Amino acid sequence: MKWTKEEINSAQAKVEALATKDNEFRKLCLSDPHAAIKQATGQDVEPSYKLKFVENEGGYDTFVLPDFQGSGDELSDADLDTVAGGSK
Repeated sequence: MKWTKEEINSAQAKVEALATKDNEFRKLCLSDPHAAIKQATGQDVEPSYKLKFVENEGGYDTFVLPDFQGSGDELSDADLDTVAGGSK
């Protein structure tokens, strides 16, 4: 099943509400994210979809790094598609 943006937002709200008040659910989020989503929403998450919950540790902000695009000076195909210029 492919989730809509609204379903994802709703699932996130349900998970946050449960994890705030239920320590056992919070542990489930950390140990088995797919089962936690199923418990909170009643819907399965595609098994191949990778999920990870992290504990909120005071004093830290968590940032998710963007996808690695490779090393070197070459432009990716996507970058090349956005480049305009040259002369005739």
